[in-house]
Amino acid sequence: MYGWEFPPYILGGLGTASFGLIKGLSLQPDMDITFVMPKPRGDEDHSFLQIIGLCYTPVVWREVDYDCVAGRLPKCMTPEKYYELREHIYADFSYRHVNELGCIEFSGRYPDNLLEEINNYSIVAGVIARTEQYDIIHAHDWLTYPAGIHTKMVSGKPLVIHVHATDYDRSRGNVNPDVYHIEKDGMDYADHIITVSNLTRRTVIEKYHQNPSKVTTVHNAVEPLSKDILSITDKRGMRDKIVTFLGRITMQKGPEYFVEAASRVLQKADRVRFVMAGNGDMMDKMIRLVAKRHISDRFHFTGFMKGKQVYEIFKASDVYVMPSVSEPFGISPLEAMQCGVPSIISKQSGCAEILNYAVKVDYWDIEALADAIYGLITYPAYHKFLKEEGLREVNNIKWEHAGQELRGIYDMILYG
Repeated sequence: MYGWEFPPYILGGLGTASFGLIKGLSLQPDMDITFVMPKPRGDEDHSFLQIIGLCYTPVVWREVDYDCVAGRLPKCMTPEKYYELREHIYADFSYRHVNELGCIEFSGRYPDNLLEEINNYSIVAGVIARTEQYDIIHAHDWLTYPAGIHTKMVSGKPLVIHVHATDYDRSRGNVNPDVYHIEKDGMDYADHIITVSNLTRRTVIEKYHQNPSKVTTVHNAVEPLSKDILSITDKRGMRDKIVTFLGRITMQKGPEYFVEAASRVLQKADRVRFVMAGNGDMMDKMIRLVAKRHISDRFHFTGFMKGKQVYEIFKASDVYVMPSVSEPFGISPLEAMQCGVPSIISKQSGCAEILNYAVKVDYWDIEALADAIYGLITYPAYHKFLKEEGLREVNNIKWEHAGQELRGIYDMILYG
């Protein structure tokens, strides 16, 4: 498997989804999974998979003895592995990114030179493709599609790509031609395409011109809450109601609809506060919009939150809102529901396909969104019903089931 991020260091839902799917898949006793990523930090959970860091994979010959660099290499990098990997020499990349170990440096993030890092990822994947043993290649999201294609060309093994989002979702239709080309190439070369929702499946078929028989939906799921998360104190009680938006503050996520709905709710209710947790290129615009609507005293920006912080804010919330304009899936409402927080989601989100006990509105319908928020903070019986039924529903949405669906697709590709 090729991916870009993996917990505990994540920048969005891609890492969370990759982790859950791999863990669910690993429950099958005959499944060995190697996950390749640009820059592991060293404290990832290796108990159910092997992780290979591109930044630790030599791609050019350097007259450096293994003993001199061993302390800077991952524990799994034995002398034999090190010398085997560095036998492979490539020249199709910028040498300014090659360190003294003969490895290409990666940021492990989404830098300004992202296309260059994607190209370098593909080059290093060619080295890994020649040294690892595997039956199938699985590439997560557009960033790793070139690596998947390269590996397929080197090995002849079948390629599955996993579409977690398309540029149509991220850009509201103002598609970047370079990104579209990478996405389209990945889909064209793939032996099968996995989408996280039927919404995304339709986009893949209609906008990328793929054969419907080649595209299968496998919905995302959630991890059971750990004891550490379950121990977080529920901070809801006799105080102002808290309504939360948590995610990237970008046009895909519809943050302006959340602000406009908040303004309308505050015209009818005074003991309520709104929280926008996250960051993104629309954050400054949202701060100005909040000021323009004269609700700054009731609106709070927390910045980016991760790990336990996410669940702390869920536990402090009374309502969770995801007004995304185009959301391929959207795991965060499921996470909120695990914490007993009723969720309001846009009908334009993939998770709306599997959630029966979440309130669904059109992202653009600010009045309906405001009414839904007002109802949940005003009527205790309504809130209690969605809290209890939502929790029951989401506890049955498991990554193990997604892993079983994925295994069926693998077997179909490999054995017909």
